[in-house]
Amino acid sequence: MGLLAISKAYDNVALNKPTYPQYTSRVVDGRKSNPGLNECTLTGHGTTVTWWVNLISIHSIHHINIYFRTDNSDSTFRTYIARYLLGFSVYVSNTTDRSQGTLCFKDDNFTINTIPPVFTTNCFVHGQYVIYYNTRRQGVVYPDDYDIFAATYLCEVEVYGCQKRGFCGSNCSIPCPDVNCQYCHIETGYSQCCKPGYQGYQCELACNRGFFGVDCNEKCGQCREIYHCHHIRGTCSLGCAAGYQGAMCKAGCDKGSYGLQCKETCGHCRDINQCSNVNGSCLTGCDAGFNGELCETRCDKGAYGFDCKEKCGNCREIGQCVHTIGTCLTGCDDGYQGDLCKTQCDRGWYGIGCNETCGYCRDVKQCSNVNGTCLTGCDAGFKRDLCKTQCDKGSYGIECNETCGQCRDENQCSHINGTCLTGCEVGFKGDICKTDCESGSYGVDCNEICGNCLNESQCSNINGTCFTGCNAGYEGDLCKTECNRGSYGYECNETCGHCRNNSYCFPINGTCLSGCDVGYEGALCKTRE
Repeated sequence: MGLLAISKAYDNVALNKPTYPQYTSRVVDGRKSNPGLNECTLTGHGTTVTWWVNLISIHSIHHINIYFRTDNSDSTFRTYIARYLLGFSVYVSNTTDRSQGTLCFKDDNFTINTIPPVFTTNCFVHGQYVIYYNTRRQGVVYPDDYDIFAATYLCEVEVYGCQKRGFCGSNCSIPCPDVNCQYCHIETGYSQCCKPGYQGYQCELACNRGFFGVDCNEKCGQCREIYHCHHIRGTCSLGCAAGYQGAMCKAGCDKGSYGLQCKETCGHCRDINQCSNVNGSCLTGCDAGFNGELCETRCDKGAYGFDCKEKCGNCREIGQCVHTIGTCLTGCDDGYQGDLCKTQCDRGWYGIGCNETCGYCRDVKQCSNVNGTCLTGCDAGFKRDLCKTQCDKGSYGIECNETCGQCRDENQCSHINGTCLTGCEVGFKGDICKTDCESGSYGVDCNEICGNCLNESQCSNINGTCFTGCNAGYEGDLCKTECNRGSYGYECNETCGHCRNNSYCFPINGTCLSGCDVGYEGALCKTRE
């Protein structure tokens, strides 16, 4: 009778509410007169069993009745069913997670002989879920009455409490006495849960600075002034601190923005996700081409790349070096090539675009890649800084310091080695025509033999003229003509004597080879007998 009196004072808020497992809805259908198979349920045997009813919303609860299956036989209940029920627990929670709720009852003492077929427990709390739970844990030694498995065997579960929030008393007609109370003790009326934004025994205190919401457990966001965080809703009445947005100022600025009201745009961060939403600093450094804490400053002229550590190449205009990748937009300075203008011209080339060909440098490696100057001088046959100018006519060799020989055609003197390409002038021989004909020869290619010069060394190497005259018996410039008949000696100035029958007089010494005429004697036939 006491149970019925209590039940009438409160509403059964579990009647026809959703259950888990879903097929167990008969446990809250209000039928309990026949606690047998047709009105009861079994969730199966196992090491852990859980059943709950969803009250749809949070209710203030007074007590809970559980009707176990008995099959209308106390003997059957205690012999076959009770052993699976021993050790059960009852929780009330705001979620389906029992660990977040309140333990209303835990069986530690029942035996198969003492467990009641209809169990009642007071639970003066508020919640949305009433959870029945039982388990058999490995390694735990249970009393002999316990089966190795647990089961539900539930016929009806009744949850009595108030339908309306904020009321208490035996008929749920008395409002909670504390104005800021959300849920009060169903019998005493004392506050069990304050409305969001309040705390204290009588819910008379607003949340501490920086907190809001239910039980003041919510932490305010990044309000510009923490005093202006609404203690109930958590909204920031003066707006957000730098780097945050939203009514509650809990959301960071969108990617790429920062500062008050997130109105500032991040600089060129290497990773835009690493731009501080508060002050815009780039936490992992700047993108190539930028520096500074905010990565908004382009690299100084002449620098590029990450942290502006790269030095621009030899750009034609240093201001046209791309600050991000170092490319020279207007091309390279003289002597350099490539997008970055850091590569010198290939060997043998110089100038803008490396389009100029080096001259005849003595060492092509020593050709300036900038202006083509031959740093170690010219090859033989060339002169001036670029070594592109041949030696002047009549000169040749290193620095054009050599003078051409007696070439037949001066224009045909090799500017490189002085070779006379069309041969030598008369009287000279050799490749460079600087050697006189040997003594006794003269003329073109020294092919002519000197005449009977008085002194062979005085024979002109050019035309064979005997500079110091002819040997005795010869005359003429070349001394190749014997004296005329009747004369002899040097320059044929001597007259032959009275040779017999006016015969031949030896032109060298005038000797009459055939003897003297009558009346004359001696080798020259000039002495009278």
